[in-house]
Order: sequence, then structure tokens, then C-alpha cells
Amino acid sequence: MADVPQDAPEHCPGTESDSAGKSSACQGCPNQTLCSTAPKGPDPVILEIQQKLASVKHKIMVVSGKGGVGKSTFTAHLAHGLASSDTVQVGVLDVDICGPSIPTIMGLEGEQVHQSSSGWSPIYVTDNLAVMSVGFLLKGPEDAVIWRGPRKNGLIKQFLRDVDWGELDFLLIDTPPGTSDEHLSVVQYLNGAGIDGAIVLTTPQEVSLLDVRKEINFCQRVELPVIGVVENMSMFVCPKCKKDSIIFPATTGGGEKMAADFNIPFLGRLPLDPRIGKCCDEGKSFLEEVPDSPATDAFKSIIEKIRDYCSKRPVNKDTETGEAAAQS
Repeated sequence: MADVPQDAPEHCPGTESDSAGKSSACQGCPNQTLCSTAPKGPDPVILEIQQKLASVKHKIMVVSGKGGVGKSTFTAHLAHGLASSDTVQVGVLDVDICGPSIPTIMGLEGEQVHQSSSGWSPIYVTDNLAVMSVGFLLKGPEDAVIWRGPRKNGLIKQFLRDVDWGELDFLLIDTPPGTSDEHLSVVQYLNGAGIDGAIVLTTPQEVSLLDVRKEINFCQRVELPVIGVVENMSMFVCPKCKKDSIIFPATTGGGEKMAADFNIPFLGRLPLDPRIGKCCDEGKSFLEEVPDSPATDAFKSIIEKIRDYCSKRPVNKDTETGEAAAQS
């Protein structure tokens, strides 16, 4: 039974049962009072979010498990790439509560969120590219967010339920490192609203792959499809001579070998280019500023594979994706 905790006593009726906390098997269980008084059934906010996001065709999470691999940089440039067509509407939701860097990368630092009768209005980079981040709710870029899990969970719920995205072709969700609060909240609340899957970022070295394997295991446990693996910082390409140099050796085979081990797609490699960091600091799109870079070509190839994956997915189809997370 999926709603029976792993440490539950024998013959536990399950947390969703009408007899939860009341049967003889519950006697002596430390969760008896909680189970007997907790509301039964799925969180009603899941239905509200499903209705709110009914006009969003595709929802994609960008995850890693490892910090510093370039999730926010990749999310921002995936958004720029998808929004390069004026007919495509793109939204970026930054749920990295403690380290929101999307406002800086997308040139929106200092912007503030406005509320209307239809909900929170996202901040627009262009007419077809909108962004929402906790960074817009802080007094300044150096303000620390010192929150426990329940408050993070509440903000993510509010972002998904109250932001007025309008009609979107893609909603990209940038996540922090790890496999806990923010990830579980997003998967749980998008249960029923449909989520296309997750893009997993890594760098080539084993110290990164160790954490990224945990993220893939997380996706499998909560039944979140993995769109594919992207290996970032695969090599350094000199902007002048175009010569390749390996900065992070793939001692165990890198992202491609890991993807093969898990039998999931490998989307491609992104080379290091110092101009990417410069563009992020200045809030500009690297794809537009340096169109002739090998990194730009790599980005476009990966973006095309993601677009192709989504084109084959059913749009706004209710799924059971994330049911495991909703019951965690």
C-alpha cells in the first residue's frame, strides 16, 4: 500500500484510510494522533493548480542534485532559445528559494512583482518570455532567505497556484541542488496538471556524477520522466583559436556513460566559454550575443531535442506522475 510509511507498525491501515490512527495496529505508534486527525484524500490545492495551469502546454523541471553545474544558466538559455520564435510563449519559474539567480541572469534584478485580480503578474524579459522568482520579493540581491521547509513549500504552492502566466507553450522550472523540499513540492503539486519531465544537468567529473545519480534515482522513485541528461562544462573552447581543452576529466565516462547506465537519453555536451558567464552577469542572452560560438551551436542542438520530445507528448493530459511524491 503506497500510503503506508516505511517505519509503520505491522497491519498499518495506511494514512489515507478512514481507520488511520484508530485501529488496533495504531496503538503505540508515534504518528497515531497525527493520522487520526489529519484530513484524508489528496491536497485540494492540487486541483486548483491543475486548473490554473490548464493553459500551460508543457512543464519541464531542470534538476541536478549537484550545486554549481549550471542549472540556472541552462534554464535561462533554454528559455531564450525556445522564445526565439515570436509565436512561442515561455515562462520561467525559479524555485531555488535560498539562491535565486534567475533575476540576475535574465537581466531583471531590482524588478518587483505586482498583484492583480487574476493573481501575481510575472516579470517579462520580452513579450513572450516571463519570469517569476523569490528574488523579486526580496528587499535586495544580498538578502538571505532563512526559511524552514514548510515556508518554502508554501511559497512554491503560491507560485504554482497564484501566478497569472496566461497561455504558455513552455513553463521551465529551475530547481536548487538536492532531492528534498522544493523538488517534492513541485512534483506533488503538479500531480494532475501534467509534467513532461526533467532535464538532468551534470559536469563530467565523478564528484558531480555521484550526486546526479541520486537525482535520477529521485526522479524514478517519484515517477518523474527524465527527458535526458546534459553534460555541462564538458571542455573549454578558446574563443580565439577554437582549440579544445579538457578542464574536468570524465574519469568514469561522464554524463553519456551515466545516461547509458540508467537507460535514459543523452541530450548533448555544452562546452565552457567565458563569454557565457559574462552574458549571465550582464543579464543578456549568450545565444544572441555570441551566435557563432560552438557553445551556441551545442545549446541549439539540445534545445531542438527538447522541443522534439515535447512535440511528441500529449498536451494537458492528466497523469499520475508524481503520485509517489504526493504520498511521501
